[in-house]
Amino acid sequence: MMISQVIPASVLLASLITFSSLSRNSEIVAMKANGISLYRTSLPVIITSAFICVVAFLNSEFTTPYSNQKAEHIKSVEVQKQEPMGSFKQNQLWYRGKDGIYNFKMFDPKTNILQGITINYIDKDFTLKMRIDAEKAEWKEGKWVFYNVLSTRFTEGDFPSLEYISTKVIDLPETPSDFNVIQKKADTMGYAELRRYVKKIQSEGYDATRYIVDMHGKVAFGFVSIILVIIGISFSLMKTERSGGIMQSIGVGIVIGFSYWIVHAFALSVGRSGTIPPIISAWFANIVLGAASTVMFLRVKT
Repeated sequence: MMISQVIPASVLLASLITFSSLSRNSEIVAMKANGISLYRTSLPVIITSAFICVVAFLNSEFTTPYSNQKAEHIKSVEVQKQEPMGSFKQNQLWYRGKDGIYNFKMFDPKTNILQGITINYIDKDFTLKMRIDAEKAEWKEGKWVFYNVLSTRFTEGDFPSLEYISTKVIDLPETPSDFNVIQKKADTMGYAELRRYVKKIQSEGYDATRYIVDMHGKVAFGFVSIILVIIGISFSLMKTERSGGIMQSIGVGIVIGFSYWIVHAFALSVGRSGTIPPIISAWFANIVLGAASTVMFLRVKT
């Protein structure tokens, strides 16, 4: 994950340092004297950054999700000695509670709301005693409030008895923090898996805004290396060939890199809240920096 996060910053710093050195040593002047434009000089670097974008996306698609899952397992199970009580299987949450086996379609850790709930109460002989189906449950004042509840009791030698209640407080020994452990996060899923998960929960009528934003964010973040490398080249060449130095380039790279991550993180947060469309929030930072990089690149003297 750390490699995936620092690739764009590394590309930006590399382009800044490389072209600053070329400018300081008058090699840019030599290239222009031989009829090589700055645009042609930049082309190999831009092509290389495009290749790096592909590699970074493949890394985030196949390697990073697995490594994040493994890291979480090492932290919770091997270090903190927590017993794994639940799992994420077939786009559903399964949890082995103290009183039974729980199945949820989705859990939102920000609002502490469970969606698509099925609770199977079993005895010591693993015989089903009661089943509860509910549309959703919300954590309020230290209690779980269930909505549109269908309770089915199974009595030996008799037909199951059904009871429907619109709102009911059900005493579960688990708190939201218990379910938050098994909720699969977006950074533990690749783009393809996340897309399948979004389609599934949308088809079942649940709000998938948070996951849609993260899904588009994975693609948007993969393209940022190209944008940053163009900014790095443009900034290095906008001043006179002998101005500035390596330390100035590093400082500029740090400022630009942090600015991108701040804007990107803020836009994703706004998108997850539903204030702006998911695709706009995911691509907002890329659009802003893309426009800035285009203007800067066009203003560079050929």
